[in-house]
Amino acid sequence: MGWLEIGKIVAPQGLNGELRVYPDTDFPERFEVPGKRWLLRPDTTEPEEVELVKGRFLEGKNLYVIQLAGVNYRDEAEELRGCKLVVPESDRPPLGEDEYHLMDLVGLSVFMQDSGEFIGTVVDLINAGNDLLEVRLENKETRGQGDEEKIPNSKTVLIPFVREIVPVVDLLNNRIEITPPTGLLEI
Repeated sequence: MGWLEIGKIVAPQGLNGELRVYPDTDFPERFEVPGKRWLLRPDTTEPEEVELVKGRFLEGKNLYVIQLAGVNYRDEAEELRGCKLVVPESDRPPLGEDEYHLMDLVGLSVFMQDSGEFIGTVVDLINAGNDLLEVRLENKETRGQGDEEKIPNSKTVLIPFVREIVPVVDLLNNRIEITPPTGLLEI
């Protein structure tokens, strides 16, 4: 079974075992609605089932504070720092038209819409108020010499994931087309 990361535990909150979680999902109910979740510890490959008792959003911090069953003290919460919260891949909420699961965008090729020129590859997504695509630019000096030489010299740029700049997302053909404003791709 595949797993989707929904957040990372970054710190204890208070003395009663609450946890601060940095979210990696656009679905707040994953931290607010009680029920089963899974915890992936940094040194393991199989998640363990945990029970979310309650959760709330911390305004202005882009963090959630959650309580897991059986975690009642700060030292127990501290032991979970760095763990990831995951859910089964089959637990993906349905999306509307022009909505995407952000993790589906990683690995897509990025092209200029007007010229068709290959720009690079989406390597990460950053949520900074608005979603940003982190794109590793193709390094023209190392083109054709093999990927192992391309990666160390490559640079990345952040592209706002908004319709005006990213008008085409084609998951079937693994491509994104962009129309960046002047200077966006300059490093």
